[in-house]
Amino acid sequence: MEQRIIKETGLDARIASIVEPVIEDLGYRLVRVRISGLNGMTVQIMAERPDGTIGIDECEEISKNIAPVLDVEDPIANEYHLEVSSPGVDRPLARASDFDRWSGHVAKMELRVPNDGRRRYRGTLLGTKDGSNGVEIGVEISDAPAEAQDKIWLELETISEAKLVMTDKLMDEAGSLLSPS
Repeated sequence: MEQRIIKETGLDARIASIVEPVIEDLGYRLVRVRISGLNGMTVQIMAERPDGTIGIDECEEISKNIAPVLDVEDPIANEYHLEVSSPGVDRPLARASDFDRWSGHVAKMELRVPNDGRRRYRGTLLGTKDGSNGVEIGVEISDAPAEAQDKIWLELETISEAKLVMTDKLMDEAGSLLSPS
């Protein structure tokens, strides 16, 4: 399986390390784990098929398989609600292949370390390429200053978070993925 760029910390990371092997054994991919204070405490697991899709029945299958493992490992001292869901339309970009798959769409990214003094980027994805330090992500930036380049390449390893931005184009494409053929 392709490595995720999302690196949870703390309890989120502990839960990810417990559930990811179970999810992969079922033929799915973990996208993200997030714990929130909703309804007391909610553990949200985002997963998908390798093609980026997932349905309600698959979410239920994942939930039924990870719940007993979480019960045995018992990483959470409090009561919690387990929620398994799709990444959604404005999904997190979790792997290098996501940047290729969603090339041409707008994304927001935050870097672990600044690139030319900047940590946050918003722009149209240009896909990936092999760079001198590994995989690089191309972004066409709409708010680049006149004297700056509007197309940049960011090292994948420096990205701490990336997410698609809801646009009409993204909604149209998501609609065609969900429509019956």
